[in-house]
Amino acid sequence: MAAKRISDEPAYVLHRYDWSESSLILDVFTREQGRVALVAKGAKRPSSGFRPVLLPLQPLRVTYSLAAGGDAEIHTLKGAEWVGGHVMPTGDALLSGYYLNELLLRLLARDDPHERLFDSYAAVVQVLASEHGEALQPALRAFELLLLREIGLLPLLDAQTMTLGTLEADARYVLVPEGGLRESHAQDRASLSGAQWAALQAALDHEAPFTAALRACADVMAELKPQLRTLLHYHCGVSTLKTRQMMLDIQSL
Repeated sequence: MAAKRISDEPAYVLHRYDWSESSLILDVFTREQGRVALVAKGAKRPSSGFRPVLLPLQPLRVTYSLAAGGDAEIHTLKGAEWVGGHVMPTGDALLSGYYLNELLLRLLARDDPHERLFDSYAAVVQVLASEHGEALQPALRAFELLLLREIGLLPLLDAQTMTLGTLEADARYVLVPEGGLRESHAQDRASLSGAQWAALQAALDHEAPFTAALRACADVMAELKPQLRTLLHYHCGVSTLKTRQMMLDIQSL
């Protein structure tokens, strides 16, 4: 049986691993197929056309073949083309991009499409590559919210999770890993008002959720960041993500 081919699929390289002296294994986030593993044969050779293309945080279109039946764990890359549109992020933006890639690697199952999340990822990568540094942190928080919602790990933000009670606009609430959104207690280090949580939910429900969430997150950065960090670490099963530790190590130099 002839191998099935996936052609011109929008994609981003999340990570690459050495497979042999001349080849690479790629973990790739595609729009219609989800996260897939591809072998790029000969990609490390000086003459390979893959060498300047298979870079993280760059929009690509990839073509690859599946083994007979389409159930092979690692597929074979046949072609990759840089779509263009922006340059490689640098500095803090580059590290932030690696952080997003680590989240996707840890939280997305293979071969599970998330087209809306792919579009949000493409949007946040554009922010990372731009010179608008003030949008970097809100963009990261917006993507974290959209990622958690897409994979079913974010409760509704306009009601208390356990009781489904309506949020009071001026009361304070906190997002916790095992209890969802609940009333804030004195020992909670960070919380948002009911009105702020409701605004975040409205942004997620917007027809352009990334842009709306970016704007909503910009007003609540200090209080939202530690709550999302705790939630993400809980679901990733780690106390600190590798890329975050790298950022802390660099800042301490």
